[in-house]
Amino acid sequence: MSDRKIPAAALWALGLTQIIGYGTLYYSFSILVPSIALEFAWPEQWVFGALSASLLVGGLFAPTAGRWADRFGAGRVMTFGSLAAAAALVACALAPGRVSFVLALVAMELASAFVLYSAAFVAIVQIGGARAQRSITHLTLIAGFASTLFWPLTAALHEHLTWREVYLVFAGINVAICLPIHAWLARLSRRTDESASPTPAAVAPTGRAFTPRDRSRVFLLMLGGFAIEGFVLSSILVHMVPLTTALGLGSAGLVVTTLFGPSQVASRLINMLFGGRLAQTWLAVIGATLLPLGLVVLLAMTPSLPGAIAFVILFGLGSGLASIVGGTLPLELFGRERYGARLGWVTAARQFSSALAPFALAMAMAGIGVQPSLWLTAAVGMLGILAFSAIILIRRQPLAHDRVMLTSAN
Repeated sequence: MSDRKIPAAALWALGLTQIIGYGTLYYSFSILVPSIALEFAWPEQWVFGALSASLLVGGLFAPTAGRWADRFGAGRVMTFGSLAAAAALVACALAPGRVSFVLALVAMELASAFVLYSAAFVAIVQIGGARAQRSITHLTLIAGFASTLFWPLTAALHEHLTWREVYLVFAGINVAICLPIHAWLARLSRRTDESASPTPAAVAPTGRAFTPRDRSRVFLLMLGGFAIEGFVLSSILVHMVPLTTALGLGSAGLVVTTLFGPSQVASRLINMLFGGRLAQTWLAVIGATLLPLGLVVLLAMTPSLPGAIAFVILFGLGSGLASIVGGTLPLELFGRERYGARLGWVTAARQFSSALAPFALAMAMAGIGVQPSLWLTAAVGMLGILAFSAIILIRRQPLAHDRVMLTSAN
């Protein structure tokens, strides 16, 4: 593993592939759902249910994808993932019926494990390990424009193309842009490994020293916190555009949602400039707090347009921090050793909860109404604050041998 910083060109190129990956494989879905449901004569909540099932399968595979990134190199894994993503998008576009469409969605989520943040973060650590945390922040800063670009882009394309044709266009973008970039990153990673000197900075540290019991507790709390964040984020983001309409904002809702991406970017920029003095656990607590806070503001002020704007900004800020600490917190707590595998478990935890979230919120809104469902989502989000706060408390405890030394000294 290298002690060098990842080249700026590689970081910007990787950011572009993240914008395309999240935009084509995730953010575009909610825009296309009404047309998909209409063609297959399927209620929209069941289309979201198909996405939930696909996220669940993708989550099951995430730890394996992380181990492969550790073993074979993230660049190679992402190169394969670009082809797999394009093939899955083509399969969605050509699906003749419900079953084939759901299978294609599953393929999309499997492919996402190879091309989205988890793989990209491992690539950064492998190419420029010693300065990975700052580079991860830079990457999330760039990729934060995915929703801002692809929500209106998908809507604009869909005005002139069918949903099937939109997916074919997205498949072409993955092959034409993402594939060559990931292949280049794979070559760059190999050259970096060959030229890296065996200095202490190049040796993967193991992170903070925990007792075995505390190490397991911290890992489980971290997974729980990320799972809760994944539930809140997925449930709201998938329904963001129709949700603002249901709350009485009308066509202004789509305009308001475009503030989400810039808010993500703003949080990452603020963190990049001023967050260096904060431990990643504190950033995790702040991010987890902003998500339910945004929902509470929305519900307290609805159907006020300023309230909706405040909600999107707060939610975007929280989402931006969540994306950063998803890569940096495991690195700070456990080090670079087996980083890909641990990040795979983080992804699995998020996707397990994300798999349930869109379908659960759709069913809840249909059963008890929009506002009670959002209050319930905010309450769930507050549990994430507790999980990350517990990690801070555990880290403040002295290690067992430190306690023995203190006792002996007394």
